[in-house]
Amino acid sequence: MSEYPRYAIYFAPDADRALTRFGAETLGYDAYSGHEIDHPKNVVAEFPDWTSITADPRKYGFHGTLKAPFPLAGNKSERDLLAAIEEFAAKPREIPIVAPVIRTISGFIAIVPDETDDDLQLLAEACVRDFDSFRAPMSAEDRARRKPDALTPRQIEHLDAWGYPYVFEDFRFHMTLTSRLTEERGAAVLTLLQHRFAELDIDELAIDSIALFRQDSATTPFRIIKHVALTQD
Repeated sequence: MSEYPRYAIYFAPDADRALTRFGAETLGYDAYSGHEIDHPKNVVAEFPDWTSITADPRKYGFHGTLKAPFPLAGNKSERDLLAAIEEFAAKPREIPIVAPVIRTISGFIAIVPDETDDDLQLLAEACVRDFDSFRAPMSAEDRARRKPDALTPRQIEHLDAWGYPYVFEDFRFHMTLTSRLTEERGAAVLTLLQHRFAELDIDELAIDSIALFRQDSATTPFRIIKHVALTQD
């Protein structure tokens, strides 16, 4: 069983952005405040079980994964990790800018870049590598939970080396909005979310910050404890 607290390094838009409000209202949870919030009334009117539809991503908060959740290594502290976040963010780099769209990925609906972005891939790779010394070794139970029998040989290598199978060549940035849905149900939900997202009129999304999320126990959601802007090269 995973030890707690667990930490994750994610992209999360600034607290005051319209995208952040969209994500929080869709999930029914604000990762900045750590509080549940109401879903939009018109969404619930169309889908009365919206709370169930968004149950899986709600516990993680609205985010894009850069370094997947991990318990701290025994020789590291939260203070050490917070300092490393600041140091990482201060290093000048190209800020990824993507065109966000809403699509279905393996049954989940998520915000994804319209096209692969090299700068975003490099940012994710740097997060995986630079923060790996903070990750405690993966337990046998956690490894089994990743269902290695369903992974490719390369993904198994990633899992054993980095604690997560979908890194480097297998990384795909996404900001999940729903649980896994059937094809028929997913089509209706996708249409609704695409319509709501279009109202935000977001043509470009700068991945210009990183956030440290913490989950205190298996029954509590992740919450943002540090949000810091990346430094433009």
